[in-house]
Order: sequence, then structure tokens, then C-alpha cells
Amino acid sequence: MEEIRHPILDQVNRPHQFSYENGIQVTCVAPGLARGVLRAGPNSINPHGMVHGGAMAALADTVAGCCACSTGGNCVTSSSTMEFLRPAQGDLFCEAPPKKLGSKLSVVQVVITDTRGKTAATGTFTFFMEKPQHKEAQ
Repeated sequence: MEEIRHPILDQVNRPHQFSYENGIQVTCVAPGLARGVLRAGPNSINPHGMVHGGAMAALADTVAGCCACSTGGNCVTSSSTMEFLRPAQGDLFCEAPPKKLGSKLSVVQVVITDTRGKTAATGTFTFFMEKPQHKEAQ
């Protein structure tokens, strides 16, 4: 079976996009699931040598947004919560399955793990959904 490449991947993983420029790569988008990785570098680190919480939140928001849009349309983040459970070093991995994919609002759960498979953070993201506009025939 041939894998189908989701168009979101080409949009979010290209140079000059926020995610790309901050070491975030979305690795999988399928209807109802997204995954990504933060390649933590010197610009991702807080003064204590750990991955900055803002870098983790950016990873989570990016991957959750890809999940929310995985069945079509566009979205913007309406609200989010993050629970930072342990300090993290090195690359981080995010998985984002939906709690609800709706036509107006979508809610996505995220789990961020480190290279040892330990959960570093979790979160919930709510997105306002905008479906593509269909042009009427003239």
C-alpha cells in the first residue's frame, strides 16, 4: 500500500515558516492524528540547560493544529493548556490525537515525550475551524 503525503506537511515544514525556523518538523499527518519532533538546539534551551517551556508549547501547538486541520480546512488556536511534567533535554516528540474534530471547534490532546520515552508534558488545544470557501459557478 502506497503512503499518501498530506499537503499540510509541505506547508508547515518549509523554510521561513515559524515551525521550521524553530527546529520543529511535523512527521506525520493523517485524518485524526499528527506527530512531530522538536530538534532541540541551542536556541531551544532555557538558562538551566533544559528545553524551554515555550519551545515545548510551540511544538504542541504546531502538531495539534495539524491534527485539527487533518480532515480539511484551516484553523487558529482558540485556547490551550500545558502541563509541564518533568525537565527535558534533547529532541522531543509530540503525538496529537483529537478529542473532537468539529466543523466550528476542534479539541486536540497532546503528549510530548523525550528520547527515553518519558512524558515531559501534556496539553489540550482548542481550535476555531474555518472550512474552505467554495466559489460558486458564475
